[in-house]
Amino acid sequence: MNLARGRHVLEIEAKAILALIDRLDDRFERAVAFVDRCRGRVIVTGMGKSGIIGRKIASTLASIGVPSAFLHPAEGIHGDLGMISRGDLVIALSNSGETEELLKILPAIKRLGIPLIALTGNVNSMLAKNSDVALDVSVAEEACPLDLAPTASTTAALALGDALAMAVLEQKGVKPEDFARYHPGGALGKRLLLTVEDVMHRGDAVPTVNVRTPVKTVIYEITSKKLGVTTVVDDEGRLRGVVTDGDLRRFMERGDGQILIRPAEAVMSSHPKVIRKSALAAEAVEQMERYSITVLVVVDAAQRIEGVVHLHDLLKAGVV
Repeated sequence: MNLARGRHVLEIEAKAILALIDRLDDRFERAVAFVDRCRGRVIVTGMGKSGIIGRKIASTLASIGVPSAFLHPAEGIHGDLGMISRGDLVIALSNSGETEELLKILPAIKRLGIPLIALTGNVNSMLAKNSDVALDVSVAEEACPLDLAPTASTTAALALGDALAMAVLEQKGVKPEDFARYHPGGALGKRLLLTVEDVMHRGDAVPTVNVRTPVKTVIYEITSKKLGVTTVVDDEGRLRGVVTDGDLRRFMERGDGQILIRPAEAVMSSHPKVIRKSALAAEAVEQMERYSITVLVVVDAAQRIEGVVHLHDLLKAGVV
């Protein structure tokens, strides 16, 4: 019984979202243009459950760099209308389109000459008729078996709000680095802001040996720098390869009694995976996962070593 009800609810809400696709037309394009051209703030408003959805839409717009705020319409008619100024834009949510508190703030919006976008389930409502753009978020039925609790209607409004925000994001040409500026905290900010240069080992901390360095010294370099690897360079300082703990074990398994005096180039892995210091730390993680490795060598355009980045560094930085 519970599983059946749960599945039925999800089916109704999924259908409500899918029904929106064919309704998108030039009105949606106009709504995107209004938001894109707004030089003030986008004020989102709605009562009850619509208000909760409105807060989410305002938050999403803010996260892509569109200055946004939520106005509770009941507070608006008791003094908070002062937060709306000329140059702003209002997005109003109401399934019925006849929410009393919303209709009471319409005259103030009109006096300021502010564009109004409505997300409503009734395109013939008073709210829709007084809007510059009315987007239809009506649903065939609510998922509530009593047809009382807003369910499919709020889901549809939220989905259309996301569609509007993402269309604006694309219209404005927002890039990952722009997005990161609005999310400097937590894992998201770290993934989008941190570069390889921020987390790499450099200078004397970089394990390095020459191609002719004997394996005995190679082992000491790997052990002392504690990264499980050393880079191998030629006489001009260009990267030629790397020697890892695994490379040494595999070479020793051959039973070569002269291994300790062999040169580094005899045991090294040629063509190691490299990365530039300007690359995002998240790109370093992606490369490590793709090739099942734990270390990347950081090189410049001339293949000279600038540092090394280890998976542990990325873990400590919170990128992984």
